[in-house]
Amino acid sequence: MGPSILDALNVRVVGSGKKFLVLAHGLGTDQSVWSRILPYFRTHYKVILFDLVCAGSVNPDYFDFRRYNTLDGFVDDLLQILDSLRVDRCFYVGHSLSSMIGILAAIRRPELFAKLILIGASPRFLNDTDYHGGFEEAEVEKVFLAMEANYEAWVNGYAPLAVGADVPAAVREFSRTLFNVRPDISLFVSRTVFNSDLREKLGLVKVPCCIIQTAKDVSVPTSVAAYLKEHLGGRSTVEMMNVEGHLPHLSAPALLAHHLSRALSR
Repeated sequence: MGPSILDALNVRVVGSGKKFLVLAHGLGTDQSVWSRILPYFRTHYKVILFDLVCAGSVNPDYFDFRRYNTLDGFVDDLLQILDSLRVDRCFYVGHSLSSMIGILAAIRRPELFAKLILIGASPRFLNDTDYHGGFEEAEVEKVFLAMEANYEAWVNGYAPLAVGADVPAAVREFSRTLFNVRPDISLFVSRTVFNSDLREKLGLVKVPCCIIQTAKDVSVPTSVAAYLKEHLGGRSTVEMMNVEGHLPHLSAPALLAHHLSRALSR
């Protein structure tokens, strides 16, 4: 991936606190999604921001389709960033895809993580016997076909659904970062995410977790938050946000910052 992962993934460390706080964005966004959250934490933490390799802000030549065929490649990137920055312990906030990455990283290197805060997290998006992930396989395949056929039309339809709340600025911002992702990379990582199943691994997570879930999320039913709480191996809590949408850091940043502060202080 070139000479330095810190350069390749646009890693920044912002703030004057003593403790490290990692803000890890999800699929279809980049680190700019945290811009309205950052001011709440930069005086109390050293905040680590970076872009996932699939983000539109990263040179697409760095995306290795074999390396990122599973979530393990993303986990390797995260751990390499933390090691490169000589982080020995951090609080980790992961949104959507990055919540799954954080879970796997905490299984592999539990000593690195004081706490995981998981926003819009799901160990499995597809429905299964006795498990409601929110999606049937056939409808997911239709989504993939739509992305392949006309990515622009898919983004224009999906962005308002994902944001959920009537916040036009949030829809515009999410659309912007979705359009920045090369369509074949967006489709490939979406397939990787929907093919993933972390349910059997949740019990291996011994790090304390806080699950932040909005009242209505087109991607993650509220029952998934309860499932995570029940199956994670360490102490876990659930914070319900009385807002709609999969991207509360765009649609309700002040409220999300309040929930994050509460989760970090526990």
